[in-house]
Parts: sequence; C-alpha cells; structure tokens
Amino acid sequence: MSKLIHVILSGGVGSRLWPVSRKSMPKQYIPMFGDKSLFQLTAERSMLSVDSTLVVGNKDNYLLSQADMMRAGVTDFTEIVEAAPRNTAAAIAFAAFAVQPDDILLVTPSDHIITDERAYADAIAEAVTLAEQDYLVTFGITPAKPETGYGYIEYSGNTVLSFREKPNEQTAQMFIDSGNFLWNSGMFCFRAGVYLEELNRYEPDILQTALTCYENQTEGLLPENETMQIPSKSIDYAVMERSEKIKVVQANFGWSDLGSFESIWEHWEGQGEIHRFKDNNCVVGSDKHVEFLGVSNIVLVETNDAILVLAKSSSQDVKKIYERLEREKPELVN
Repeated sequence: MSKLIHVILSGGVGSRLWPVSRKSMPKQYIPMFGDKSLFQLTAERSMLSVDSTLVVGNKDNYLLSQADMMRAGVTDFTEIVEAAPRNTAAAIAFAAFAVQPDDILLVTPSDHIITDERAYADAIAEAVTLAEQDYLVTFGITPAKPETGYGYIEYSGNTVLSFREKPNEQTAQMFIDSGNFLWNSGMFCFRAGVYLEELNRYEPDILQTALTCYENQTEGLLPENETMQIPSKSIDYAVMERSEKIKVVQANFGWSDLGSFESIWEHWEGQGEIHRFKDNNCVVGSDKHVEFLGVSNIVLVETNDAILVLAKSSSQDVKKIYERLEREKPELVN
C-alpha cells in the first residue's frame, strides 16, 4: 500500500528579506510568527495528514532543520543533505529515490504560510486523488491582487492550459481580470515513480546525475563532486511546463510565500498585529521607539548590523541589494 510522504524543501535563502534573512539564518528558520518559524509551522501543518516526513536541505542549514523538526514534535523523519543546492528538479528526485515508486509525495517549500488548515487538508485530499491516477499535480492559489512576484497558471477546472512567467503589473491585472489564472504556489503532489519517469523523459541528464549522486551518499549526506555534476533546473522548467500529465488544484487556504516585506506586511495586517504598524508604516525587527513623519507605506527593518528603509512597493527589489552586498560586503549576507 502506498504512503503519503511530506517532502519539505528547505534550501532557500530568502534574499528579498535581507537583512533579516541571511545565509546563516534563512527566513524559514526565523521565529517571526509567535515563537515559531515558518519551517516549524510547515512541519506541524501536515503531521496528522501524512504517513511520514522527508526533509531535503543543504549542509549549511540542516542543523537548523533538525532543531525545528524537534520543536514541531516530529522525531521520526528522513533527511537528505545536499552538498550544494542544485534547484528543485534534483531535490525532488532525491526524495523520490528514497521512497517506493507508488508512494505519493506532497512537496512543499519550508518558508510559506497557510492560515486555513481545513481548506489545506481538503486541497491535499483532492491532489492525492489526482496523483493516484498518475497525474503530476500542482497547487494554484486564487489570486488576491495583480502580484508581480509570482508565476501564474492558466487553467480550466483541473486542466492546466499554460504556465506564465512573473508578469509586469499590467499583464498581472489582465490575468486577474480574465478570471482564468492562479498564482503558482511551488507546491506539488505526485507518485514518486511517475515524477522520475517524467524527469527521465524530459531531463535524463538531471535524473542520471542525481541518481549517481544519491547512490554515493554517506548516511544521508550527498557528495560534493557528484552534486556539482547535476544540472541546476527547477521542477517547473524541467517537468511541469512540459509534461502532458499535469493537473492543478485550485486552493484557497490563506497562502503566502512571505517572500517579501510587502507580503509580510499583508500577513501581519490580516492577522491584526497592529503593534507592527505606525502611521501606515511597518517596523520589522527593531526594539527601539520609531516615529515616522510625512511618509507612508514605508518599511523600516533593523538588525544588529544593518538597517534597511524601503517603500513597500519596492519590496521585490531588495534582492538586488542582497546580490550587490554579496559581492561588495559578503559579511552582511552571511
């Protein structure tokens, strides 16, 4: 009998949340939500719905993952530790190698928030039913606004008509107005064997190099030399946008990838955390008394070694600061 296995991907850095998110403490491990991190919430969310949990992380953060799994009360889990990130197509292949071909993988990032757990369980049940029919299932989120930071899925029912890149604001508004588009959540559900078959069909080099790497692991630690031979490609580009076995589940479970200060602002606002705000501005990380004068929609972010001040509408561009500092002052991103 097949099992339902929650695969948690935890390799991201969260560069758009600098200076809070760093290489040594990516956003998914920061206890910004009550006293819990996004990783811990992700692990807790599926505990009662799945048979087991498998974490795919990297050598720089696997100890943080282990600590959060313990805090979540998950003591029995499998861990695969990458020597270096090679994107999601390979990461999910590692998970598929570790289980039986008929097992169903529920693949989620570790850094998303979901507020309606009943709707989440319903969406998983629908996805599992489709996965049992050998479809590769993606979760599409009903869009709340013309977001330019997400990819979009054009759909009809459970049928995927097309995948679209992150649009400009005008195109995003057109998608919203049409009523035929969903946000691409980066969450998936499918049989392990079906995914590997489709990966082999479209990207055999990824499958073979990932398999060689996996077969040379040492107690869950993947070797560096073999890791670097794996082409780096996302599951979207490698499989989902090319396969003829794709289905989508429309989801309304209070989802956000919390990938920018704008999305964190909106989450806190929706949760009624009014202490985060001052005169229609938002303060992140500072214990100091902060006053704003003559400005609105500003985010002030403070850590012990950096201060960032940005317009909420510029949240997507924080990644550019991160990339520049990575070259010029790497100590500020580590």
